[in-house]
Amino acid sequence: MRPVLARAVVFYAAASVLLLEILAGRLMAPYVGVSLETFTAIIGTVLAGIAAGSWWGGKLADRLPPRSLLGPFLAAGGIAALIAPPIVTAVGPTFSGGDPLAIVILTATGFLLPAILLSTVTPIVAKLQLQTLDETGSVVGQLSAVGTAGALVGTFVTGFVLLAAWPSRPIVLAVGASLVALGVILGMGRYSRRLGLWLTGAVVAGLLTVVVPGPCEIETAYVCAQVQTDPARPSGRVLVLDTLRHSYVDLDDPTFLEFRYIELIADVITANAPDGPLRVLYLGGGGMTLPQWLAFERPGSVQTVLELDPVLVELARSELGLEPHEADVIETGDARITIRRVPHGAFQVVVGDAFGGSTVPWHLTTEEYLIEVKARMTPDGLYVMNVIDYQPLGFARAQVATLQSVFAEVQVIAPAEYLFGVSGGNFILVASDDPLDEERLSEILQAKEASSVVLSGEDVSDWVGDAQVLTDDFAPVDQLRSRPAF
Repeated sequence: MRPVLARAVVFYAAASVLLLEILAGRLMAPYVGVSLETFTAIIGTVLAGIAAGSWWGGKLADRLPPRSLLGPFLAAGGIAALIAPPIVTAVGPTFSGGDPLAIVILTATGFLLPAILLSTVTPIVAKLQLQTLDETGSVVGQLSAVGTAGALVGTFVTGFVLLAAWPSRPIVLAVGASLVALGVILGMGRYSRRLGLWLTGAVVAGLLTVVVPGPCEIETAYVCAQVQTDPARPSGRVLVLDTLRHSYVDLDDPTFLEFRYIELIADVITANAPDGPLRVLYLGGGGMTLPQWLAFERPGSVQTVLELDPVLVELARSELGLEPHEADVIETGDARITIRRVPHGAFQVVVGDAFGGSTVPWHLTTEEYLIEVKARMTPDGLYVMNVIDYQPLGFARAQVATLQSVFAEVQVIAPAEYLFGVSGGNFILVASDDPLDEERLSEILQAKEASSVVLSGEDVSDWVGDAQVLTDDFAPVDQLRSRPAF
């Protein structure tokens, strides 16, 4: 094999492994969400596959003619890549949730085999290229460097270009088919009788990827999104992002707030914000339920939304009833970055409702970020934050402790069984430098016979206990957040 071809094969095989690693997060998100545990499981599993494949490929290359191995392993790796999406679709519901072991098992089921098979390529090609022992170092070093370069290109191109342009499955189909084709070309003349078997396997795997439907109605660069009609309310629409029912919008009645946490945020604004139009900043937009509610309840309000995913903005406009005047400014991008474009001291209310799966992204929880948020608020401004946690509430308590380090007044609102029992779910956290109107909020909740109670003052400090303040240096949100016990 000519050196140029050898390097090209190693480059492409390594790039394909890392491409699959990036795609694994997107393909698995509808079942296990997006969290630090998800990425840890994916990276660890693929690294294990690379190590196993390198070891195995090297041993096989020493025992068998390496020319007889290269084509079959490339083709087999391509078939394994093609079959990964339908495998994840088939077994994903069994491992749904955020349990780390379940995430590892799901990752290994879908992506360990292609990582192993494609990682045999480098040692096999190295054996082919070695002419004398005198050049061992340079051959192995060059191929290792080429493989690493391929991995880098696969990572950057997939994350920055491919996922922004196409859904996951067409990308897998293209890469898997090209690997099979490359394997067939390199294997021609040696194992021609097996070419039909390889091609049949590739066709079957590709058809399964096409025929077996994935869970996504709309796949963005960040989430798997679906808009569902509420069977009990024809005008109701539910926005589902990966594993989470994220937003509910009634197309005919913007004052109908189906989700308890959204209604609580609205109640907090009603109880504490001044009458009349408001200037409101949203950290996370999702289905845009609150901007539509506020535009109806407080006509003339000036609203700014910071939303990571531009596709969700278009979805809110096309399917969830968002009118242009209901969100005067929509900035797309990470809220840690886009908040820098927002004027200081401008907003009477800031709503924090940004999630990656069921977890608030850690960099939107820290003391440093809350200082940035506070700088955008008026002196009497109100910050309302939605978090999800379960007993023993390590994350919720730490988030409240962090709010206490920045704001003079903090409240916690949730059902009593969430606060003191064995359950959990959405907690609404309220912070301001001005006194919070607990009496009025309690009256609103009692009038609705709501199950939530309000903790204020010393009760909040007692509830927080010795919870740590989250900082940019230390914010283990995924580890602190507990999951529901089933």
